[in-house]
Parts: sequence; structure tokens; C-alpha cells
Amino acid sequence: MVVRSLCRFQPELNVDQANVIDTGFRPRPLQREVNDQLKRFSVLICHRRFGKTVNAVNLLNDGAMRCSLPAPRFAYIAPLRKQAKAVAWDYAKQYAAPVPGVEFNEGDLRIDYPNGGRVSLYGGNDPDSLRGIYLDGVVFDEVAQMPHRVWTEVIRPALSDRKGWALFIGTPQGKNALYEVWDHAKRDPDWCAIMLRASETGIIDPKELAAVKREMDPDEYEQEFECSFTAAIKGAYFGQLMADAHRDGRITNVPYDPIIPVHTAWDLGMSDSTAIWFVQAKPGGSFAVVDYYEASGEGLDHYVKVLDDKPYKYGTHIAPHDIRVRELGTGKSRLEVARSLGIRFDIAPNIPIQDGINGIRSILPRCWFDETRCAVGIDSLTHYRRAFNEQMGAFSPRPVHDWTSHAVDAFRYFAVGFKERRTGNNTQTKCVEE
Repeated sequence: MVVRSLCRFQPELNVDQANVIDTGFRPRPLQREVNDQLKRFSVLICHRRFGKTVNAVNLLNDGAMRCSLPAPRFAYIAPLRKQAKAVAWDYAKQYAAPVPGVEFNEGDLRIDYPNGGRVSLYGGNDPDSLRGIYLDGVVFDEVAQMPHRVWTEVIRPALSDRKGWALFIGTPQGKNALYEVWDHAKRDPDWCAIMLRASETGIIDPKELAAVKREMDPDEYEQEFECSFTAAIKGAYFGQLMADAHRDGRITNVPYDPIIPVHTAWDLGMSDSTAIWFVQAKPGGSFAVVDYYEASGEGLDHYVKVLDDKPYKYGTHIAPHDIRVRELGTGKSRLEVARSLGIRFDIAPNIPIQDGINGIRSILPRCWFDETRCAVGIDSLTHYRRAFNEQMGAFSPRPVHDWTSHAVDAFRYFAVGFKERRTGNNTQTKCVEE
């Protein structure tokens, strides 16, 4: 009879009925469906209680028994060795125990099979301790808590000579190592990228899921059960709104419409970055955010050339209120310099930052972002946050000033400086001057 493997990159075996070993593992239909889709390199983002660790451990055990290469080596890697032991060791032993002649090494967290195959459990917190090994297959569990170099510098080379496979599993915790491999997997046709949300799989009873959602913090629920890379950022102002944009398909390919003018909103840096958003106001009240640009150490003439080099037909240009301030060196304001270069700015009103943040919140549900041209700006909106004081157990009332600030400030000026006015059936736009 033919004994089917758990995934397509491991061989199926022709054996006599007497030689069939029942390990006791019964994959759920969705687990079997996932396993059938796996490629040599795969990233599996799953909600809590999907059963990803049990499934992954059985893939390793299955591989160690089926691999035709001499002395097969398979590995399970968790963020810490003690995590690997607590999470996966008992499962690994449970499903390996029915194999005649199998041996367990408790000290080394290692399973040795009679064919010479081996499954070992490791911690990813000490990458150098993994150097020098070879592998035929590896599972990374909770990748979000590991340094990315464990994969790139240590494990990827260990798979090369025997063309081993790798499976990354986990739940998002912001944009980190898991996000990096996920993003790569989506773009590389040789990789497999699968995301399974609790609201879609049906594994957790709907009433139980609804109860969990009521009891958990919204960001925590989005992270743990809806696999959001954005909602779980601690103190993020727009985390939930950006998660909604991802889920609703509003972060996608957004083409430029040559019939509609492109409005720009600027954050003008003196000694640091200048950020510019490019937005089209669509009929019906939505906004197509078609482009974003950011640079530092450049004069206004550089940014004027950037605008000129783009194919857009421009509408209004919105700048912060301090563009009127005269510079000591020239005696001219940047408003005057911009005008001499051919750009006439309208001034966003000088209002409190929190009011501007609320302005962004009010328009984000109507925004569609081009995921490629606006990638840096999207990340900035997603990660813009308040500082958290661990000793006081409370958030600061003001945002952290970091790499996200310039893009968000420019978007804030658009949110408070751009207004729509309706005349009959037509929608016109204007900017509000201070």
C-alpha cells in the first residue's frame, strides 16, 4: 500500500500493511489542505488554537522517518529552548512513541529514529549555537520573537547542500522577523504564504469567539485571532484603522486617474526629513492616496523637481503653518521661496496635534493607498504611537517623535487643511487658509 506523506515535499512510501505505523495524528481537514499547499519554503500565519504546533511537529517526525538521505536531521526552533520544551516536546514524544525502536534524549531534547533520522528542539535566542549543523527540514515557531538573522545567517545555509525545507509558523506581533519572511513569501513564487484568521476557519465556535472578542483589548484580539500585523502595536494611534484598511482591500494597487487633480500635503523639515503625500479626491468622498515621497538634507528646489518629474496634474499644495517663518540666513520664508519656484502653498490651520490626529482618524476609513508607492508612508501611519511609561503603567499624552513623525505630520496637514464643498451635484475641493 502507499502511505501518504503529510506534505508534498516529503516522499510517499510503498509499504506492506504490516509495516504501517499509526502515530495517532489525525490532521483536521483544514490542516491537510494547508499541508497540501506547502512548498519548500512556506510561511503559515495562524490564529491561536489552530493547532499549528501539533501539525508542525508531526511534519518533522514524518520527515525524519521518510527522508532517504543518510542521517536525516530535522529541527524545531522556538524563541527560547525552554519554550521549545514547554510547547512542543511532549507533542513530539507523543506522536513518535508508537514507532518501534525510537529513543528520546530528554537532556538534549532529541528524538532518534531507528533509520538514523533525528528531530531536535532548539532555542533561537543563541544563533551561534546553531552554526555548523545541517538540516533536511526545519520549523520556526513564533518567529516574531526571534532575530531575523537566525534564518538568513544560520539556518538557510544549513539547508543548502541537502535542499532542505523550512516552515515558519506564528502569530503577528507587529512588523518584525515574521513580517519580513511573510512579505518575502508573498512576493516570491517559490514560496508559499498562507494566513488563517479565526473569523474564517470556523475552528473556534462562533459564540466563543464573540465572547473572546468582547473580553479582550481590540488590538490584542486583532493580533491573536485575526492575524493583524498592524493592530497590535502598543499605543498605535491608527493601528486598528490601518488593520481595517488591509482587511478591506484598501491597501492595494491604486492607479492615478489623469482626469482628477492630485493634491499634495507637505511636512517641511529644516534639518531633517521632508515628507509629501499625493492624494486624489474621488467622487463620492473617498481619497486615492497614489504616492508618497520622503527625503532629507535637500532644498525646496529638489522637491519641486520631484513633483515636476511625476506625471501628475496638480491641484492644491498644503503646507504647515510654520512655512511663513523667515529664515535667518536669507530673510525669506519658505513660503516665498516656494512661490519663486512655482509652487503656491495653502496653509493648514494651526491646531493642536490631538485635533489633527482625530482628523486623520476621520478620513482614514475613506482612504485607498497604493501599497507600492506609499509603502513607507503606510508603515509610518501604522507605527505612529504614544510612548508607554512602564513604571507609571500609562501612555504619554503626546506621540513619540521618531521616523514615523514626518509622514504622519504631512498626512495630518492634509486631514485638517483639505476641505470638500458641494455645489449641486458636483464636488469641488478647496484648502482652508489660516
